[in-house]
Amino acid sequence: MAPTFSIRRLVEKALHSGLLTPDIEQGINAELSRLGYLPIGDSEVLELLMYEMDEGRIRLVPGAGFFSESLQHPVSS
Repeated sequence: MAPTFSIRRLVEKALHSGLLTPDIEQGINAELSRLGYLPIGDSEVLELLMYEMDEGRIRLVPGAGFFSESLQHPVSS
């Protein structure tokens, strides 16, 4: 199986923009699901992404899913 560089490209996009968008996150998840395993080189770039997020240099952009909507519009009881 030929190696792919999709995860690296997606992480590079997040590093350059300073944002982990839902599209980037979904792309990483889709590629991991497609491969069925985490290649060694990709584990290193994902560790770098997590480190940069921990240091505050990459910001997580919330998606329009259930949890982000429920936080924006809380239901009063």
